[in-house]
Amino acid sequence: MNLETAQTALKRYFGYDSFRPLQAEVIQAIYQKKDVLLLMPTGGGKSVCFQIPALTMEGTCVVVSPLISLMKDQVEALRANGIRAAFLNSSITYLAQQQVENDFFHGRLDLLYTSPEKMASQEFLPLLRSAKVCLFAIDEAHCISAWGHDFRPEYRQLRFLKNTFPQVPVIALTATADKLTRKDIIVQAELRNPEVFIASFDRPNLSLEVRPGRKRIEQILDFIEKRPNQPGIVYCLARKTTEMLAEKLKENGINAAAYHAGLDDISRPKVQEDFINDRTTVICATIAFGMGIDKGNVRWVIHYNLPKNIEGYYQEIGRAGRDGADADTLLFYSAGDLATLRDFISDGSSQHREIQLAKLERMHQYATSLICRRKILLNYFNETMLEN
Repeated sequence: MNLETAQTALKRYFGYDSFRPLQAEVIQAIYQKKDVLLLMPTGGGKSVCFQIPALTMEGTCVVVSPLISLMKDQVEALRANGIRAAFLNSSITYLAQQQVENDFFHGRLDLLYTSPEKMASQEFLPLLRSAKVCLFAIDEAHCISAWGHDFRPEYRQLRFLKNTFPQVPVIALTATADKLTRKDIIVQAELRNPEVFIASFDRPNLSLEVRPGRKRIEQILDFIEKRPNQPGIVYCLARKTTEMLAEKLKENGINAAAYHAGLDDISRPKVQEDFINDRTTVICATIAFGMGIDKGNVRWVIHYNLPKNIEGYYQEIGRAGRDGADADTLLFYSAGDLATLRDFISDGSSQHREIQLAKLERMHQYATSLICRRKILLNYFNETMLEN
Protein backbone atom coordinates (compact mmCIF):
# COMPACT_ATOMS: atom_id res chain seq x y z
CA MET A 1 0.00 0.00 0.00
CA ASN A 2 1.25 3.50 -0.74
CA LEU A 3 0.11 7.02 0.03
CA GLU A 4 -0.96 7.65 -3.57
CA THR A 5 -3.68 5.00 -3.10
CA ALA A 6 -4.67 6.70 0.16
CA GLN A 7 -4.76 10.12 -1.54
CA THR A 8 -7.01 8.77 -4.31
CA ALA A 9 -9.42 7.30 -1.73
CA LEU A 10 -9.42 10.59 0.22
CA LYS A 11 -10.48 12.51 -2.89
CA ARG A 12 -12.98 9.90 -4.07
CA TYR A 13 -14.84 9.29 -0.81
CA PHE A 14 -14.37 12.53 1.15
CA GLY A 15 -13.68 15.13 -1.55
CA TYR A 16 -10.43 16.45 -0.02
CA ASP A 17 -7.37 17.13 -2.18
CA SER A 18 -4.83 16.74 0.59
CA PHE A 19 -4.38 15.28 4.06
CA ARG A 20 -4.46 17.39 7.22
CA PRO A 21 -1.38 17.45 9.50
CA LEU A 22 -0.30 13.96 10.73
CA GLN A 23 -3.01 12.03 8.80
CA ALA A 24 -0.64 10.79 6.08
CA GLU A 25 2.02 9.76 8.64
CA VAL A 26 -0.52 7.80 10.69
CA ILE A 27 -1.87 6.01 7.60
CA GLN A 28 1.68 5.17 6.48
CA ALA A 29 2.39 3.58 9.91
CA ILE A 30 -0.79 1.47 9.64
CA TYR A 31 0.22 0.34 6.12
CA GLN A 32 3.49 -0.81 7.73
CA LYS A 33 1.42 -2.91 10.20
CA LYS A 34 2.51 -0.83 13.19
CA ASP A 35 0.39 -0.14 16.27
CA VAL A 36 -0.46 3.55 16.69
CA LEU A 37 -1.53 5.90 19.49
CA LEU A 38 -3.03 9.06 18.02
CA LEU A 39 -3.84 12.15 20.03
CA MET A 40 -5.71 14.65 17.92
CA PRO A 41 -8.07 17.41 19.11
CA THR A 42 -11.78 17.37 18.22
CA GLY A 43 -12.20 18.42 14.60
CA GLY A 44 -8.63 17.47 13.64
CA GLY A 45 -9.72 14.57 11.44
CA LYS A 46 -9.03 11.45 13.54
CA SER A 47 -11.59 9.24 11.78
CA VAL A 48 -9.89 9.59 8.38
CA CYS A 49 -6.79 7.95 9.91
CA PHE A 50 -8.57 4.59 10.15
CA GLN A 51 -11.25 5.07 7.48
CA ILE A 52 -8.75 5.47 4.62
CA PRO A 53 -6.82 2.28 5.57
CA ALA A 54 -10.21 0.52 5.85
CA LEU A 55 -11.01 1.56 2.26
CA THR A 56 -7.63 0.68 0.80
CA MET A 57 -6.52 -2.46 2.69
CA GLU A 58 -7.89 -5.96 2.19
CA GLY A 59 -10.41 -6.89 4.87
CA THR A 60 -12.58 -5.00 7.36
CA CYS A 61 -11.58 -2.36 9.91
CA VAL A 62 -13.35 -3.08 13.22
CA VAL A 63 -13.99 0.10 15.22
CA VAL A 64 -14.73 0.09 18.95
CA SER A 65 -16.94 3.03 19.92
CA PRO A 66 -18.56 3.72 23.31
CA LEU A 67 -21.73 5.43 22.15
CA ILE A 68 -24.62 3.76 20.34
CA SER A 69 -26.09 7.03 18.97
CA LEU A 70 -22.66 8.01 17.65
CA MET A 71 -22.21 4.72 15.76
CA LYS A 72 -25.49 5.21 13.95
CA ASP A 73 -24.57 8.77 12.88
CA GLN A 74 -21.11 7.76 11.69
CA VAL A 75 -22.32 4.73 9.74
CA GLU A 76 -25.07 6.74 8.03
CA ALA A 77 -22.56 9.43 7.01
CA LEU A 78 -20.17 6.80 5.62
CA ARG A 79 -22.90 5.05 3.66
CA ALA A 80 -23.95 8.38 2.17
CA ASN A 81 -20.40 8.59 0.79
CA GLY A 82 -20.68 5.15 -0.81
CA ILE A 83 -18.68 3.34 1.89
CA ARG A 84 -19.70 -0.17 3.00
CA ALA A 85 -20.19 0.38 6.73
CA ALA A 86 -22.39 -1.17 9.43
CA PHE A 87 -22.69 -1.33 13.21
CA LEU A 88 -23.42 -4.03 15.77
CA ASN A 89 -24.93 -3.09 19.11
CA SER A 90 -27.95 -3.67 21.33
CA SER A 91 -30.13 -1.19 19.41
CA ILE A 92 -30.65 -3.39 16.33
CA THR A 93 -32.96 -6.39 15.84
CA TYR A 94 -31.75 -9.97 15.82
CA LEU A 95 -32.39 -10.23 12.07
CA ALA A 96 -30.45 -7.04 11.34
CA GLN A 97 -27.61 -8.33 13.50
CA GLN A 98 -27.48 -11.61 11.56
CA GLN A 99 -27.33 -9.67 8.27
CA VAL A 100 -24.41 -7.52 9.49
CA GLU A 101 -22.53 -10.56 10.82
CA ASN A 102 -23.07 -12.32 7.50
CA ASP A 103 -21.72 -9.32 5.54
CA PHE A 104 -18.71 -9.16 7.87
CA PHE A 105 -17.97 -12.87 7.49
CA HIS A 106 -18.16 -12.68 3.67
CA GLY A 107 -15.95 -9.58 3.42
CA ARG A 108 -18.70 -7.23 2.29
CA LEU A 109 -17.84 -4.48 4.81
CA ASP A 110 -15.09 -1.86 4.82
CA LEU A 111 -15.91 -0.74 8.39
CA LEU A 112 -17.73 -2.43 11.24
CA TYR A 113 -18.51 -0.34 14.34
CA THR A 114 -19.21 -2.12 17.60
CA SER A 115 -19.31 -1.56 21.37
CA PRO A 116 -16.53 -2.68 23.75
CA GLU A 117 -18.99 -5.10 25.42
CA LYS A 118 -19.82 -6.76 22.10
CA MET A 119 -16.16 -6.87 21.09
CA ALA A 120 -15.10 -8.68 24.26
CA SER A 121 -18.04 -11.11 24.34
CA GLN A 122 -17.36 -14.83 23.94
CA GLU A 123 -19.94 -15.30 21.18
CA PHE A 124 -18.35 -12.59 18.99
CA LEU A 125 -14.82 -14.02 19.10
CA PRO A 126 -15.37 -16.94 16.65
CA LEU A 127 -16.73 -14.47 14.09
CA LEU A 128 -13.74 -12.16 14.61
CA ARG A 129 -11.40 -15.11 14.08
CA SER A 130 -13.13 -16.30 10.91
CA ALA A 131 -13.53 -12.91 9.20
CA LYS A 132 -10.68 -10.99 7.56
CA VAL A 133 -9.78 -8.03 9.79
CA CYS A 134 -7.23 -5.51 8.48
CA LEU A 135 -7.23 -3.09 11.43
CA PHE A 136 -8.68 -2.57 14.92
CA ALA A 137 -9.50 1.04 15.84
CA ILE A 138 -10.18 1.89 19.50
CA ASP A 139 -12.00 5.22 19.51
CA GLU A 140 -12.20 7.38 22.68
CA ALA A 141 -9.19 5.37 23.88
CA HIS A 142 -8.86 7.41 27.11
CA CYS A 143 -11.78 5.27 28.37
CA ILE A 144 -9.31 2.37 28.80
CA SER A 145 -7.28 4.23 31.42
CA ALA A 146 -8.15 4.83 35.07
CA TRP A 147 -6.18 8.08 34.71
CA GLY A 148 -8.43 9.17 31.85
CA HIS A 149 -11.38 11.50 32.43
CA ASP A 150 -14.01 8.98 31.34
CA PHE A 151 -12.80 5.56 32.53
CA ARG A 152 -14.98 2.60 31.48
CA PRO A 153 -14.06 -0.81 32.92
CA GLU A 154 -15.43 -2.70 29.85
CA TYR A 155 -12.67 -1.05 27.75
CA ARG A 156 -10.06 -2.94 29.81
CA GLN A 157 -11.17 -6.21 28.21
CA LEU A 158 -9.85 -5.01 24.85
CA ARG A 159 -6.32 -6.02 25.77
CA PHE A 160 -7.14 -9.48 24.34
CA LEU A 161 -6.92 -8.02 20.81
CA LYS A 162 -3.11 -7.95 20.56
CA ASN A 163 -2.75 -11.42 22.11
CA THR A 164 -5.39 -12.99 19.88
CA PHE A 165 -4.55 -11.10 16.67
CA PRO A 166 -0.83 -10.24 16.92
CA GLN A 167 -0.54 -9.57 13.16
CA VAL A 168 -3.39 -7.04 12.99
CA PRO A 169 -2.39 -3.44 13.74
CA VAL A 170 -4.31 -1.52 16.42
CA ILE A 171 -4.85 2.23 16.40
CA ALA A 172 -5.95 3.86 19.68
CA LEU A 173 -7.45 7.33 19.18
CA THR A 174 -8.38 10.08 21.63
CA ALA A 175 -8.95 13.84 21.55
CA THR A 176 -7.75 14.45 25.11
CA ALA A 177 -5.20 12.65 27.24
CA ASP A 178 -2.45 13.94 29.51
CA LYS A 179 0.99 12.29 29.67
CA LEU A 180 0.02 9.74 32.32
CA THR A 181 -3.12 8.68 30.43
CA ARG A 182 -1.16 8.23 27.18
CA LYS A 183 1.31 5.87 28.84
CA ASP A 184 -1.52 3.95 30.46
CA ILE A 185 -3.41 3.54 27.15
CA ILE A 186 -0.33 1.86 25.64
CA VAL A 187 0.01 -0.47 28.66
CA GLN A 188 -3.69 -1.34 28.99
CA ALA A 189 -4.25 -1.96 25.25
CA GLU A 190 -0.94 -3.88 25.14
CA LEU A 191 0.18 -1.95 22.06
CA ARG A 192 3.52 -3.23 20.72
CA ASN A 193 6.19 -0.56 20.11
CA PRO A 194 3.51 1.85 18.94
CA GLU A 195 4.14 4.93 16.87
CA VAL A 196 2.84 7.85 18.96
CA PHE A 197 1.46 10.87 17.12
CA ILE A 198 0.44 14.01 19.00
CA ALA A 199 -1.20 16.83 17.09
CA SER A 200 -1.03 20.39 18.40
CA PHE A 201 -3.70 21.22 20.94
CA ASP A 202 -3.71 24.87 19.98
CA ARG A 203 -6.99 25.95 18.36
CA PRO A 204 -6.17 29.58 17.48
CA ASN A 205 -9.71 30.20 16.18
CA LEU A 206 -11.25 29.62 19.64
CA SER A 207 -11.41 32.52 22.09
CA LEU A 208 -11.33 31.46 25.75
CA GLU A 209 -13.25 33.49 28.33
CA VAL A 210 -14.16 32.88 31.99
CA ARG A 211 -16.67 35.00 33.92
CA PRO A 212 -18.00 34.88 37.51
CA GLY A 213 -21.17 32.78 37.67
CA ARG A 214 -23.51 35.61 38.70
CA LYS A 215 -26.76 36.32 36.81
CA ARG A 216 -25.87 33.60 34.33
CA ILE A 217 -29.19 33.63 32.49
CA GLU A 218 -29.05 37.39 31.90
CA GLN A 219 -25.46 37.06 30.72
CA ILE A 220 -26.35 34.18 28.37
CA LEU A 221 -29.28 36.11 26.89
CA ASP A 222 -27.00 39.10 26.30
CA PHE A 223 -24.30 36.85 24.79
CA ILE A 224 -26.76 35.21 22.35
CA GLU A 225 -28.37 38.54 21.44
CA LYS A 226 -25.00 39.74 20.18
CA ARG A 227 -24.74 36.60 17.98
CA PRO A 228 -28.18 36.29 16.36
CA ASN A 229 -28.91 32.98 14.60
CA GLN A 230 -25.44 31.60 15.36
CA PRO A 231 -25.57 27.91 16.35
CA GLY A 232 -24.28 27.25 19.85
CA ILE A 233 -24.25 24.80 22.77
CA VAL A 234 -24.71 25.51 26.50
CA TYR A 235 -23.35 22.68 28.68
CA CYS A 236 -24.99 22.21 32.11
CA LEU A 237 -24.27 19.75 34.93
CA ALA A 238 -27.88 18.82 35.71
CA ARG A 239 -30.69 17.63 33.44
CA LYS A 240 -33.18 19.99 35.08
CA THR A 241 -30.88 22.95 34.38
CA THR A 242 -30.89 22.12 30.65
CA GLU A 243 -34.71 22.13 30.62
CA MET A 244 -35.03 25.29 32.71
CA LEU A 245 -32.54 27.17 30.54
CA ALA A 246 -34.07 26.01 27.23
CA GLU A 247 -37.47 27.26 28.46
CA LYS A 248 -36.04 30.64 29.50
CA LEU A 249 -34.35 31.05 26.10
CA LYS A 250 -37.56 30.13 24.27
CA GLU A 251 -39.49 32.69 26.33
CA ASN A 252 -37.02 35.25 25.00
CA GLY A 253 -37.57 34.30 21.37
CA ILE A 254 -34.50 32.07 21.00
CA ASN A 255 -34.89 28.81 19.07
CA ALA A 256 -33.59 26.44 21.78
CA ALA A 257 -34.02 22.82 22.90
CA ALA A 258 -32.83 20.68 25.84
CA TYR A 259 -30.84 17.46 25.44
CA HIS A 260 -30.00 14.88 28.12
CA ALA A 261 -29.93 11.12 28.67
CA GLY A 262 -33.38 11.19 30.31
CA LEU A 263 -35.16 12.02 27.03
CA ASP A 264 -37.01 9.16 25.33
CA ASP A 265 -35.58 7.31 22.32
CA ILE A 266 -37.65 9.36 19.85
CA SER A 267 -37.06 12.86 21.27
CA ARG A 268 -33.31 12.53 21.81
CA PRO A 269 -32.24 11.76 18.20
CA LYS A 270 -34.75 14.34 16.92
CA VAL A 271 -33.19 17.12 19.04
CA GLN A 272 -29.77 16.13 17.72
CA GLU A 273 -30.88 16.00 14.07
CA ASP A 274 -32.72 19.33 14.31
CA PHE A 275 -29.53 20.97 15.59
CA ILE A 276 -27.30 19.36 12.93
CA ASN A 277 -29.70 20.48 10.19
CA ASP A 278 -30.01 24.06 11.53
CA ARG A 279 -33.67 23.69 12.53
CA THR A 280 -32.68 24.44 16.15
CA THR A 281 -30.14 27.16 16.90
CA VAL A 282 -29.22 26.57 20.55
CA ILE A 283 -28.88 23.30 22.47
CA CYS A 284 -28.86 23.29 26.29
CA ALA A 285 -27.30 19.95 27.11
CA THR A 286 -25.54 17.71 29.57
CA ILE A 287 -22.12 16.48 28.47
CA ALA A 288 -23.83 13.47 26.84
CA PHE A 289 -24.38 15.74 23.83
CA GLY A 290 -22.03 16.38 20.96
CA MET A 291 -19.77 13.33 20.99
CA GLY A 292 -18.66 12.92 17.40
CA ILE A 293 -21.22 15.36 16.03
CA ASP A 294 -19.79 16.65 12.79
CA LYS A 295 -21.34 20.11 12.68
CA GLY A 296 -18.76 22.56 11.43
CA ASN A 297 -20.62 25.82 12.02
CA VAL A 298 -21.06 25.78 15.82
CA ARG A 299 -20.01 29.37 16.58
CA TRP A 300 -19.93 29.25 20.37
CA VAL A 301 -19.93 26.97 23.43
CA ILE A 302 -20.91 28.09 26.93
CA HIS A 303 -20.29 26.12 30.13
CA TYR A 304 -23.09 27.04 32.56
CA ASN A 305 -21.24 25.10 35.30
CA LEU A 306 -17.60 24.34 36.01
CA PRO A 307 -16.54 21.10 34.25
CA LYS A 308 -15.00 18.24 36.27
CA ASN A 309 -11.67 18.29 34.45
CA ILE A 310 -9.68 20.02 31.73
CA GLU A 311 -9.89 17.04 29.34
CA GLY A 312 -13.70 17.13 29.32
CA TYR A 313 -13.73 20.92 29.03
CA TYR A 314 -11.29 20.86 26.13
CA GLN A 315 -13.29 18.20 24.30
CA GLU A 316 -16.52 20.19 24.74
CA ILE A 317 -15.18 23.58 23.61
CA GLY A 318 -13.67 21.71 20.65
CA ARG A 319 -17.18 21.29 19.25
CA ALA A 320 -17.08 24.99 18.31
CA GLY A 321 -15.33 26.26 15.19
CA ARG A 322 -14.65 22.90 13.57
CA ASP A 323 -14.79 24.69 10.19
CA GLY A 324 -11.73 26.75 11.19
CA ALA A 325 -13.66 30.05 11.42
CA ASP A 326 -13.59 32.10 14.63
CA ALA A 327 -15.69 30.82 17.53
CA ASP A 328 -16.23 31.93 21.14
CA THR A 329 -16.15 29.89 24.34
CA LEU A 330 -17.39 31.11 27.72
CA LEU A 331 -17.08 29.38 31.08
CA PHE A 332 -19.00 30.50 34.18
CA TYR A 333 -17.11 29.92 37.43
CA SER A 334 -18.53 29.87 40.96
CA ALA A 335 -17.27 28.57 44.29
CA GLY A 336 -20.66 26.83 44.67
CA ASP A 337 -20.05 24.72 41.54
CA LEU A 338 -16.59 23.80 42.81
CA ALA A 339 -17.98 22.70 46.20
CA THR A 340 -20.77 20.66 44.53
CA LEU A 341 -18.27 18.83 42.31
CA ARG A 342 -15.88 18.20 45.24
CA ASP A 343 -18.74 16.69 47.27
CA PHE A 344 -19.92 14.65 44.31
CA ILE A 345 -16.44 13.14 43.80
CA SER A 346 -15.79 12.63 47.53
CA ASP A 347 -19.14 10.89 48.08
CA GLY A 348 -18.72 8.66 45.02
CA SER A 349 -17.61 5.06 45.18
CA SER A 350 -14.74 5.50 42.72
CA GLN A 351 -11.37 4.10 43.74
CA HIS A 352 -9.85 6.87 41.59
CA ARG A 353 -11.18 9.65 43.81
CA GLU A 354 -7.76 11.23 44.36
CA ILE A 355 -7.11 11.46 40.61
CA GLN A 356 -10.53 13.02 40.02
CA LEU A 357 -10.04 15.56 42.81
CA ALA A 358 -6.58 16.48 41.46
CA LYS A 359 -8.05 16.98 37.98
CA LEU A 360 -10.83 19.15 39.43
CA GLU A 361 -8.19 21.25 41.20
CA ARG A 362 -6.43 21.86 37.85
CA MET A 363 -9.78 22.94 36.38
CA HIS A 364 -10.23 25.33 39.31
CA GLN A 365 -6.74 26.78 38.74
CA TYR A 366 -7.54 27.29 35.06
CA ALA A 367 -10.82 29.10 35.85
CA THR A 368 -9.32 31.43 38.46
CA SER A 369 -5.98 32.08 36.77
CA LEU A 370 -4.66 35.56 36.11
CA ILE A 371 -2.33 34.51 33.29
CA CYS A 372 -3.05 33.61 29.65
CA ARG A 373 -5.51 30.72 29.67
CA ARG A 374 -4.34 29.30 26.36
CA LYS A 375 -0.88 28.81 27.93
CA ILE A 376 -2.42 26.88 30.85
CA LEU A 377 -4.52 24.71 28.54
CA LEU A 378 -1.60 23.82 26.26
CA ASN A 379 0.73 23.28 29.20
CA TYR A 380 -1.74 20.77 30.65
CA PHE A 381 -1.28 18.68 27.47
CA ASN A 382 2.53 19.12 27.62
CA GLU A 383 2.69 21.72 24.90
CA THR A 384 4.59 24.97 25.45
CA MET A 385 3.48 28.38 24.24
CA LEU A 386 5.74 31.34 24.84
CA GLU A 387 3.65 34.35 23.84
CA ASN A 388 0.36 35.36 25.45
